[in-house]
Amino acid sequence: CRLGILVVRHLKRLERVILGYLEVSDGPEEEARLGILETLQCTIEHAWPRMPCRLPVLLKALLRLMWDVHTDPGPTPEPVRAALLHRATQCLILLDHCSRGQVKVLLEGVYSSCEENRVRECIRKVQEST
Repeated sequence: CRLGILVVRHLKRLERVILGYLEVSDGPEEEARLGILETLQCTIEHAWPRMPCRLPVLLKALLRLMWDVHTDPGPTPEPVRAALLHRATQCLILLDHCSRGQVKVLLEGVYSSCEENRVRECIRKVQEST
């Protein structure tokens, strides 16, 4: 967050780094993933005018992360899982705000076809955000 709006200069490279970290679990405490979700949140807040064109890639990565966190039978403690899902949900809410509601529209089909309550709950929070 120290870069502020200057993060726009590095957006392509930063996006690749963020996507890479979101894809891979880094152990039970998930420190890297939690940190990169915080980085993504700050990036969205500072570079919001540039986010709508990145929406498809970021939405897919965040949904995949949520699914992986929910379905992974690994040793990750419940509070860490909850923190990951919460931060991913916050990122989706921010993306929805900067894309003028596009995320809500895109998530309608996901919500109706998803049978996992925990993932549905996260999607519902995005859909109910104002």
